[in-house]
Amino acid sequence: MGKNEKENNNNDIETSSGIPVPIVQKPSNIYLSPEKIGFPGQYPYTRGIHTSMYRGRLWTMRQYAGFGSAEETNRRFRFLLDKGQTGLSIAFDLPTQIGYDADDPIALGEVGKVGVSISSLQDMEALFSGIPLDKVSTSMTINAPAAILLAMYIVVAKKQGVQPENLRGTVQNDILKEYIARGTYIFPPKHSMRLITDLFKYCEENIPRWNTISVSGYHIREAGSNAVQEVAFTLANAITYVQAAIDNGLDVNKFSQQISFFFNAHNDFLEEIAKFRAARRMWATIMKEKFDATNPRAMMMRFHTQTAGSALTAQQPENNIVRVALQALSSVLGGTQSLHTNSMDEALWLPTESSVQVALRTQQIIAEETGVTNTVDPFAGSYVIENLTNEIENRAFEYIQRIEAMGGVLTAIENNFIQNEIQNTAYDHQKEIEKGNRIVVGVNKYQADEKIKLESLSVDPSIESEARDRLTILRESRDEQKVSQLIRNLEDAANSDKNLLPLFVEMVENYITLGEITGVLRNIWGEYSPSN
Repeated sequence: MGKNEKENNNNDIETSSGIPVPIVQKPSNIYLSPEKIGFPGQYPYTRGIHTSMYRGRLWTMRQYAGFGSAEETNRRFRFLLDKGQTGLSIAFDLPTQIGYDADDPIALGEVGKVGVSISSLQDMEALFSGIPLDKVSTSMTINAPAAILLAMYIVVAKKQGVQPENLRGTVQNDILKEYIARGTYIFPPKHSMRLITDLFKYCEENIPRWNTISVSGYHIREAGSNAVQEVAFTLANAITYVQAAIDNGLDVNKFSQQISFFFNAHNDFLEEIAKFRAARRMWATIMKEKFDATNPRAMMMRFHTQTAGSALTAQQPENNIVRVALQALSSVLGGTQSLHTNSMDEALWLPTESSVQVALRTQQIIAEETGVTNTVDPFAGSYVIENLTNEIENRAFEYIQRIEAMGGVLTAIENNFIQNEIQNTAYDHQKEIEKGNRIVVGVNKYQADEKIKLESLSVDPSIESEARDRLTILRESRDEQKVSQLIRNLEDAANSDKNLLPLFVEMVENYITLGEITGVLRNIWGEYSPSN
């Protein structure tokens, strides 16, 4: 036995969060506390929120898609549904994400580039042409203008004859993580939180099957956090949303049933399984002990998972198929309700249809061939998994306590505490890779000479000019008197405490555009700047 092997056997290795992992986890009852582990479908839901989990129903299989025009994205949606996908997940382009129309000067060169361009109800109608919205669950990765995009979706459904109470899906609607990690904010926090609670209230009354928010740890992890920080900062944000809703008079036992979460599935396989279990238990504890929730459904953490985009490599892209398969498996073993698997070529270009099909087939193989869906939480009782679950829980709660001692998430964001914690972790991670202390196969070890043949999809530049032309025609064909009146109504409502969602629905129904609506709100509320 060589010296290095002896050292590895004698010293604990650490997870990505710095949790020691001994060569053999010693048996101990402290890992197997019955009140913490419990049974599937029972508080504190460590082992899953449903009694039978995947024996009763598989997770929703989604593939994140959106590029170019609404018509192009509609074709990709139809392709995925034909291949067995069970839910849609929409990527919007950058102008849409920050509330600008395709013909706004600030959108020049960005229309359709990182997602689908949606400026008006006309685009949303094209996006879902031929797709019955009462038969599919739709997830929209949209935050600052989430309420407006949801209004468009509601109107498209009505035109199909589908009533709002029959709609299923999610708007991400998580603005706090935009200030922390992603940057597609529009308004100052106070006004952004008002839009979120307006949406909570509207959906509770009108769209009871809709997830009003997807509190996202995914982007926090993509920004460079570790697993403990991902859980801690996500739950700290969720606490803020729940408190804001309660402060606005909403019933915690009702609106909390429509809260969902969105996590990253990263490379440290055992830690990731434990992370999902810890997050679920922590949320149940928070809802019961901090917010006095009594409805079991208000304590259940329902979450979507996406495999780690930041773990994909441009070098030897076929290796990403293996990475994605293992990441997806960890999320299934951790009890996810919904899953997106990244395509192997996403580090290089928009994924091709063949690579998307492989990514979807990865989920289907896990579901149909591996047998892991036959029993609930198969890793429960493993000394190492239960120890990791406990450690993640304890360390994440320590972070939450520090944030609450500062005065809450908004104060922690203003003081750059959360941002600095993530940046420091990301910096340390990159140093480990550069020093060779953390191996990335094909990047800093097992490199290979390769020539990558470009097979990428490209966004036709004519999409932008065509979008501008459509908006010109649209504006000329509207009832301008009605449009002007509705804009005045929004100006009045924005200065009141009136719920804005019914007005958004009426405005988009009359083909007032995304940019026109956000423009009114920008003029009244202002825009957020980190320097403010």
